[in-house]
Amino acid sequence: MKYSIGIDSGSTTTKGILYDGNEVVKQVMIPTSARPRQSIHQVYEELYMDQVKSVITTGYGRKLLPEADKAITEITCHGIGAAWLNPEIDSVIDIGGQDCKAIVLNEQKQVADFLMNDKCAAGTGRFVEMMMRLLEQPMDQLDAFVEGKEMIPINSMCTVFAESEIISLLAEEKDPGSIAMGVLHSICKRTAFFAQKLNISGTVFFTGGLTRSKVFTQILSEYLNQPVVTDDRAPFAGAIGAAVYGYNRGECI
Repeated sequence: MKYSIGIDSGSTTTKGILYDGNEVVKQVMIPTSARPRQSIHQVYEELYMDQVKSVITTGYGRKLLPEADKAITEITCHGIGAAWLNPEIDSVIDIGGQDCKAIVLNEQKQVADFLMNDKCAAGTGRFVEMMMRLLEQPMDQLDAFVEGKEMIPINSMCTVFAESEIISLLAEEKDPGSIAMGVLHSICKRTAFFAQKLNISGTVFFTGGLTRSKVFTQILSEYLNQPVVTDDRAPFAGAIGAAVYGYNRGECI
């Protein structure tokens, strides 16, 4: 049996996949922390075995692993990984810790066009993390925290000013869950506006850490006005794409 490893060294987390040509055999996710080189090596060590014939890296720290056979872009890997997880999709939206990506796939499920926004944190997962820290709530309780809440609009389009706006709303004793719902709507609205510059149509596959929130996925679908689907393994889409790329492009020989 031959295997490939795909590692996505992201700004917030580092994800790794061990792939056998048909299935994901093992997956690893750890915080990237302040030492991305150490994190990518840790994931590599946890996945490596003698039968591994290919190691492909992607993400911000993709060039930090000397043992890798190749480093390729997040756009390519997220496209491949999303299509592997769901062959029926037409496009991909990835909301990462520091950026947002919109990808259009062709009939062969290859990247036909894309846009990437890494200039502002207000449309990223880090913005949600900042909000939840301000509201003193754990990220894994996001859906429960906003359940049944009416949103309070967040008007600021900059993370710094939005933080000040949230603090002011809390000082006015506004409902924290409603503030959080307003932040989710703000991010989804920005993401939809950004993604629709590509004239995205059909079924959208949503990747990134925020896919764990069913509420966020639903709101994003409403703003896009088209179906948005995801998968429990969607946070690993980049790493899956890297592993599949390595296995299928003749790296496993």
